[in-house]
Amino acid sequence: MTDQGNNNQNISQNPFAALFSSLADAKQFASGQKQCPVDSGESQSESDNSVSDSIDDNDDSVAEISRSFRSRQELCEQLNVNHMIQRIFLITLDNSDPSLRGSNGIPPRCVYLEEVAADLDGQDWLNMDTIEQALFSRLLLQEPGNHLIYMTSCSVVNLSADRDAGEKRAIPYLYACYCRAKEEITKVPEKLLSYAVHCKNFTVSNARTVLLTPEIYISQNVYEQLLDLLLEAVRGAQFEEVVEFLDEVIASLLADQEVRTFGEVMVPVFDIFQGRVKDLDLCQLLLYSYLEILLYFSRQKDISKVLMEHIQPKDPNSGIQYQKTLLGAILNISCLLKTPGVVENHGFFLNPSRSSPQEMKVQESNIHQFMGQFHDKLYQILKNLLQQSSETRHLLLSWLGGCLQANMGRAKIWANQMPEIFFQMFASDAFFLNLGAALLKLCQPFSRPYSPKLLTFNPTYCLLKELSEEEQRNRNVHARGLDKETCLIPVPPQQTVEFAQSYSLLTENLILTQLTLYLGFHRLHDQMVKMNQSLHRLQGTWRDTQLSGGAAAAELREQFERLMTIYLSTKAATTQLAMLQNCLNLQASCATLLVQLSLGNQGSEHIPLIFPLPALENSLLCFVPEFFAENIGDFFIFLRRFADEVLESSAESLEHVLTFITVFMGNVDRMKNPHLRAKLAEVLEAVMPHMETLSPGAVQPIMFQRQRVFSTYRHAPQLAEALITVFVDIEFTGDPHQFEQKFNYRRPMYAILKYMWGEESYRESIKRLADYASENLEAMNPPLFLRFLNLLMNDAIFLLDEAIQYLSKIKILQLERDRGEWDSLAPDARREKESSLQMFGQLGRFHNIMSNETIGTLAFLTSGKRRERNQIPLTMDQIRPNEELRQQIMKWLADHKQRQAGRV
Repeated sequence: MTDQGNNNQNISQNPFAALFSSLADAKQFASGQKQCPVDSGESQSESDNSVSDSIDDNDDSVAEISRSFRSRQELCEQLNVNHMIQRIFLITLDNSDPSLRGSNGIPPRCVYLEEVAADLDGQDWLNMDTIEQALFSRLLLQEPGNHLIYMTSCSVVNLSADRDAGEKRAIPYLYACYCRAKEEITKVPEKLLSYAVHCKNFTVSNARTVLLTPEIYISQNVYEQLLDLLLEAVRGAQFEEVVEFLDEVIASLLADQEVRTFGEVMVPVFDIFQGRVKDLDLCQLLLYSYLEILLYFSRQKDISKVLMEHIQPKDPNSGIQYQKTLLGAILNISCLLKTPGVVENHGFFLNPSRSSPQEMKVQESNIHQFMGQFHDKLYQILKNLLQQSSETRHLLLSWLGGCLQANMGRAKIWANQMPEIFFQMFASDAFFLNLGAALLKLCQPFSRPYSPKLLTFNPTYCLLKELSEEEQRNRNVHARGLDKETCLIPVPPQQTVEFAQSYSLLTENLILTQLTLYLGFHRLHDQMVKMNQSLHRLQGTWRDTQLSGGAAAAELREQFERLMTIYLSTKAATTQLAMLQNCLNLQASCATLLVQLSLGNQGSEHIPLIFPLPALENSLLCFVPEFFAENIGDFFIFLRRFADEVLESSAESLEHVLTFITVFMGNVDRMKNPHLRAKLAEVLEAVMPHMETLSPGAVQPIMFQRQRVFSTYRHAPQLAEALITVFVDIEFTGDPHQFEQKFNYRRPMYAILKYMWGEESYRESIKRLADYASENLEAMNPPLFLRFLNLLMNDAIFLLDEAIQYLSKIKILQLERDRGEWDSLAPDARREKESSLQMFGQLGRFHNIMSNETIGTLAFLTSGKRRERNQIPLTMDQIRPNEELRQQIMKWLADHKQRQAGRV
């Protein structure tokens, strides 16, 4: 046996070898001792020569023992550092027989760095001097799993150890090393603590290097790895640990931006994020994991700034470009069709005619649940960006202001008539619906009717013209183009405009939200009304063709299915309860705000409404865009049509809406636009109780709260007068089509008048107007009620005449068809005849219904004996009783029929 073999055998049999973690470590210690032999002195006899010599010998022995002890300490420390590095980074330079190593403190698998070991002349341990080179070499390995070795004699398959040590993705590997280093910091003795901290710092500095120089790491997309790391953390329970790691990496990146700026590092991550998210559906759970990542981006001050710079569109004047940004891609996710009109591959409400109402209700409920979560995330993201810093707030508000200005064309009439161009120019309906929902949540802190915060709103904001970016930042004005909007009343020539030096976030938020709703929700409401009408027509035509069968019936069924899918998806998107409630809160608050402005209140406390209203002086109403009132009306009409139950649960809000209608509907000094005032009558019809004739078995909607609000409304007399005033005013609107328009505007007024006539407080107020009219018949300006009755009679005669003319045209076309005259016509001519018949039928029906409503209104206003409680107190000469009017109309009809017979 060689000397080395004897030494190995002696060491293995030496009981002190147990002090070392492995036999290899004991051998390394022994070799170190041979290189530094201990000098024991020359002889015993020489040591006895003198006392001083003896003392010198003792000193030499102590020094030698001390050196030996320090050497052992250093070696033990070196071995412990080596083991710690192996545990943290799962790498090693020791490729010796695993059976010769102990298992204490050594990981089961490591990557053997053969080239590094060769460069270090066979050194088989790692320390602080070699770890940087070793870690860099480990990161450059394309297949680290091919270099795995067993570190212990245990040969049991350990898949997790193989996976951890063989991880070839640089960012996840370094994060795992970071976590293991943190764990070591909590466990190692104090003398090794600094080494563990150094190892943790090495992971951070190497992560920085990887992100700054990704081209070095072949076949790796480190930006995808960073996003995947966040995604895995969101799904797991270690999100806070990943955030801590990334915060340190970000700090390191910001400290050294010579190679790449921090923005250049993050932009590829944002691009990958957008590419993954844009094709996700509303109800996919993966979407909400990505939204958690975006929430982190919005909370992290450095990332949020880069994010806001990144989402600025290439062309700020193009509306569609905002949808193509990262934030725009998120906002575009909805249950609405991704490609308008294309229902294939749409994930919601397919084959609705084959689904039961219960199934569709469940599907709608699921959509609403996901929409609630989605809107909450969007709200938190926007809120974080607004609160993060003045810079991110400015950038976000600039983005919103530019987006709304670039998409103002959405509200134009031509945009709805040219869908092909519309979808190429402007952001989608889903984009605006989601943006509006998020902004509505931001408005909730001041969306209470009597909130003192509301009175800080300064509408002079809307008259500011184009400002420089510096002025936008300093004055908090980011919405643009509002000076071109029509306001509730024109600015009086003598009124001066006092602009604020800086506007509150409330002012800006309220204006941005209302403008978003005007551009988004308004259009969807209009679409739903048109789809509802088309569905009724298709359903009727389909039923008629079912009797004959054939290809026409199948084609109509297909059209009906497709349109129903679009309608149900749109209805689900627009009727999410939380969104509707937030919008209700805001619109009721805005109604109160406009009433306060109409009273001239520019203080900090709400003032009570007292009639008659004070004269307007320096009113702020001349700075309020009309779309504020448009939105209020449009929303409550939408609720009446598609979410009636919300009205019943919002009694307090309805009272504020009634007050708004009372103040503005009949007052041209506070709302100049007669069309807008006439629309308020439709709003009044929408919010009042209504008892419709329902099909057998249908449940009558609950009206208790609405009936209570209407019957106890304290300004009932003024509301009735306002209704009659606007009825008269819309006779002459100045519009070229005013004559035809007035009948559409008056249609809802008949139902309101009938309801008011059944309520004593309203009926008495109408009777007082009639009393005043009877007392002032000879006045220079005819009394309001007298003009009202005159218009009613004129309308009744005209509508009956028009209805009879349409009936005559229908009769002629039917006779031609029955005689077979259409059979010889060309297909186009035949279709034209059929279209004319259908059109005349619709017009005849409309005029017939309107004439009945008009005569019915005259009937209940003039029925019974004069001077009875429910009768308007006018004399026979002032207005004919109902019977006399009926006889005159019947005589006129008979004469009209004779004239028509002569023409035929």
